[in-house]
Amino acid sequence: MDAKFQELWQERLQPWLEGLEKERKQATGSFWIWLFVAIAIVVVGLVVVGSMNDDNFGFFLVFLVFALFAIVAGNSKVDKLRKRVKLELNTAIAEACGMAYSVRPYSPARFSTFRQYDLLPVFNRKHFEDHFSGEMDGCDFELYEAHLEQRRRSKNSTYYVTVFRGVLMRITFPRKVEGVTVITRDQGWLNSLQKLSRSFGSTKLERIGLVDPRFEKAFEVYGNDQVLARYMLTPSFMERLLDLEKALKGKRVRAMFDQDSGKGELLIAAETGNLFEVGSMWKPLADQGRIKSIIDELNLVTSLVKMLVESSVDSDDVKAMLDRNPEV
Repeated sequence: MDAKFQELWQERLQPWLEGLEKERKQATGSFWIWLFVAIAIVVVGLVVVGSMNDDNFGFFLVFLVFALFAIVAGNSKVDKLRKRVKLELNTAIAEACGMAYSVRPYSPARFSTFRQYDLLPVFNRKHFEDHFSGEMDGCDFELYEAHLEQRRRSKNSTYYVTVFRGVLMRITFPRKVEGVTVITRDQGWLNSLQKLSRSFGSTKLERIGLVDPRFEKAFEVYGNDQVLARYMLTPSFMERLLDLEKALKGKRVRAMFDQDSGKGELLIAAETGNLFEVGSMWKPLADQGRIKSIIDELNLVTSLVKMLVESSVDSDDVKAMLDRNPEV
């Protein structure tokens, strides 16, 4: 960590975490006691039901319910402490980076747009957390995590499976980007079934051919202006997009250029898993590794966002290029 975060750790976070160590030990100790109680309830239930002549599995379920309540009660203190530590660490680190943090976004930025343009899968249940916002290089920046689940049905039950867990980002450019350009993932053999255009809700966009065949293997691009889209999707920008995927240890990064409230926006979705967590509560709290992982994750995002902004082209620059080369 650099000097800024070392100072933050030594002067604020380390003393605070050391002060919570007694509370952590009490919380985890309480959990083990309640876990022992839960096991005892299950054992007693087995003995009682086993001594009966009739099939009393329903009666045994009562014991299981009490055991479950015991486990929940035991974990409640640990869970409350984890949430408290996470809020403090993420808030402090965000402030050190010139950003703001909240546990959940008040209004998930452009979420309906992510859905409209198929940057996210179909889902039945959603949850948002870890909202970071700020300003970098003259651009507003926003990031939050989304967990989307889809309902599935089997013969005897209904259950949910995760279809997306990762980060959603919004970068607002100082100047507008005209038109809409959507960058989705290559669909392999399904490409042969795709037409030269595709509908995203009520919006129909044309297929855009990429200059570099390497990126054709990874992405499919659709837009409402062939020339503007090709100038914005430079090889440098596409490289940065793949760098973002690798750096976040994610997969299937997709993005779009859009215009909202008179400004251009770059929207990015990446399946990264669950980020910005504070680690195990079963280890001493005053461990510098707890904030290092969060700092590394934020630094990856902010540095790559900066490179993405630098490698992108706004519509004014595109127009100037077109004026110089009207035959494109």
